[in-house]
Amino acid sequence: MQMPGLGYSEEQIELLDVATTFCRDKSPIDRVRKLMESDLGYDADIWAEVAALGWTAIAIPEAHNGVGLTMAEVVPVVEQMGRHLMASPLVASTLAAQALIAGGTDAQRAEWLPKLAEGAIGSLALSEAHGDWDLLNITATAKFDGDSILLSGEKQFVLWAQSADVIIASVMLDGKPALVALTADDVAGRLRRESIIDETKRSFAVSLDGLSVPSTALLDVARAASTLAHVEQAANLLQSAEMCGGAQSVIDYTVSYLQTRKQFGKIIGEYQALKHPTVDAYVDYEKARSHLYSAANSFSDQGMGEIAVRMAKAAADGTYSFAADRAIQFHGGFGFTHDCDAGLHRRAAIFHASQFGDAAWQRAKLAPLLLG
Repeated sequence: MQMPGLGYSEEQIELLDVATTFCRDKSPIDRVRKLMESDLGYDADIWAEVAALGWTAIAIPEAHNGVGLTMAEVVPVVEQMGRHLMASPLVASTLAAQALIAGGTDAQRAEWLPKLAEGAIGSLALSEAHGDWDLLNITATAKFDGDSILLSGEKQFVLWAQSADVIIASVMLDGKPALVALTADDVAGRLRRESIIDETKRSFAVSLDGLSVPSTALLDVARAASTLAHVEQAANLLQSAEMCGGAQSVIDYTVSYLQTRKQFGKIIGEYQALKHPTVDAYVDYEKARSHLYSAANSFSDQGMGEIAVRMAKAAADGTYSFAADRAIQFHGGFGFTHDCDAGLHRRAAIFHASQFGDAAWQRAKLAPLLLG
């Protein structure tokens, strides 16, 4: 398979080839719907295969049993997962690993990164009830209590928390942002499942009230703010990948319908009112995907990386939302039922927009970066 365009690395091409086949075979739509009804929300056997393929280790340094590549190489895998609505903790685990790489202590990296590389599950607990996408707006608190720290507050939208071996949570410590690594034992009995619009994921609220953990659970406090900034950009990059993959899928789904459905004796794809918006969606998708891989390959560039990532998230958000919305409309009454796959993509688009900033938020952040 050849990747279109310029600037794709050999590793990205190889990973895309493998991920395209794997996700197509392991996540057909009937399995997606079956997992939506399950408690766990993902297939543990398939997750073991994901780990065996080395995808959980892609962006983890070789010194910690990782592959030693970058976030750019995670993108093609996540893109194909989004294309096939594959339920998987890969994004959450990758982001937890990035938090530890950017801000963890030597001991924390030595403990957790090899485990995450081998398939242990990680997650982030950064969102709160106020819904502010500014990750430095934190109401959860921590205070020292001898050799321990005592936490309070509640975190929301903690993905796959019921399966997580480690959760990186944000708190305020002495008036400054801090991050703390919580284990599965720490949060046992403190999880409350949330009902979210994207049923292919599992989300939980985590109560921190009265939770005492060793002070060694604190990540490097001096690097907490920069770590949160890094994680935000990593999250936006991977969400852009999921959305681009989803946009491709829903466009293919729509085109297939337009080529087979007849109305008034004609294939409905012949009507300009349907084919022109479909072409618009495809053009937007190609532009969004170009933004995505530009962001992936410039992710580590200071300044330009953030600009590229925010542009990618803004483009992917608009593209996925428009493509899924048109798919629902073009399917008529059936499009508004739960049986229409277009609805699953529209729900996924809404959820991604709600995490780490929608298109309008990204553009507002871009303005000072571009205009000074």
